[in-house]
Amino acid sequence: MAYNGKPRRVVVTGMGAVTPIGLTVKEFWSHALAGKSGVATITYFDTTQYDTKFAGELKGFDPHNYMDRKLAQRVDPFTQYALAAAEEAIKDSGINFDTTDKEKVGVVIGSGIGGFKTFQTQVGNLFERKGPDRISPFFIPMMIPDIAAGRISIKYGLKGPNYATVSACATASHAIGDSMMLIQRGLVDVMVCGGSEAGICEMGIGGFNALKALSKRNDAPEKASRPFEKDRDGFVMGEGGGVLILEELEHAKARGAKIYAEMAGFGFTGDAHHITEPAPNGEGAQRSMKMALNDAGLKLTEVDYVNAHGTSTYYNDKYETAAIKTVFGDHAQKLAVNSTKSMIGHLLGAAGVVGAIAAIMSVVTDEVHPTINYDTPDPECDLNYVPNKAIKKTVNAAISNAFGFGGHNATLAFKKFKT
Repeated sequence: MAYNGKPRRVVVTGMGAVTPIGLTVKEFWSHALAGKSGVATITYFDTTQYDTKFAGELKGFDPHNYMDRKLAQRVDPFTQYALAAAEEAIKDSGINFDTTDKEKVGVVIGSGIGGFKTFQTQVGNLFERKGPDRISPFFIPMMIPDIAAGRISIKYGLKGPNYATVSACATASHAIGDSMMLIQRGLVDVMVCGGSEAGICEMGIGGFNALKALSKRNDAPEKASRPFEKDRDGFVMGEGGGVLILEELEHAKARGAKIYAEMAGFGFTGDAHHITEPAPNGEGAQRSMKMALNDAGLKLTEVDYVNAHGTSTYYNDKYETAAIKTVFGDHAQKLAVNSTKSMIGHLLGAAGVVGAIAAIMSVVTDEVHPTINYDTPDPECDLNYVPNKAIKKTVNAAISNAFGFGGHNATLAFKKFKT
């Protein structure tokens, strides 16, 4: 996409994350390289009646480290996570909003579900306490998925485009892709973008159990998320949030910003197939990856690594593997392919941004984290999934996949920054 006949390049200048294996990007990345699992028995509620009794909870997260008590009480955990990740990303970027045109800074923060815990609590207030007068006046602004973007905008006074994306597990990737295009068009110079989710509650676990989507490996929770492995039996719920600071290259250079990587391309497609099952052979995923590569101007052989959606479900892993092989042909066998979800579970609407951070860090460090719990190879999944141990590998370019219920596909492409 061009602006005034000249392409505007987009770079990553800041990152923030709160995940089940770390409450900062630095902590997340070190634990990811070490293959640490963040999945354990659920502590948020009594799981006696639930088929699945484990998830990837945030450990040690204290909202009061990021906001005052009053605000913490008036926002759902998903917004708390977004505010925390945004604070880290903005600080990491070194940007000073007091000397920046705030009308040229936007916010796109998505959530697949929004205030799930808030909704559950307030429905309980309505029916258990017998009356609508028991509903909190903050119910609606705590629940709606766009409120995380709104809160970040309000906190920092950012007056550019401000909205949320909602596309199930592709949500955060769509937020990042939209942000890239807004910068390319010249509508903004800086974007705060990503996603957040807090779905580990009775309705969340119960709902996905009813859908028969979650692993039931209750005897070994830390081994339950096993993408691409033969004995996988469903995904593991996770929670958290992630934020990227995307910036127009000349704007970043003018303020002397450090640049992690260049965001080179974005692909997004629809399966038009089924509400939960991906299209056979990952047909929609194939087109999403091809679109991202074409947008980035990357040759197949220039890509070294794929951060896969890799949910640990039968059809996703089988069809994503097929899609990668179809797109990359013989080069597929030379790719490193991994799943961050093997360690943190599935962060739903936030999954795409955490996968993107992993991809960016691999571009920066030339290290690729493992897919843990990979014990028995699946003949239908026959790529190099970086089993159980991190590897050192030159990563000049990487793509990150995110696919959501409803047939939503999104692929982000990053490459080493070169002047």
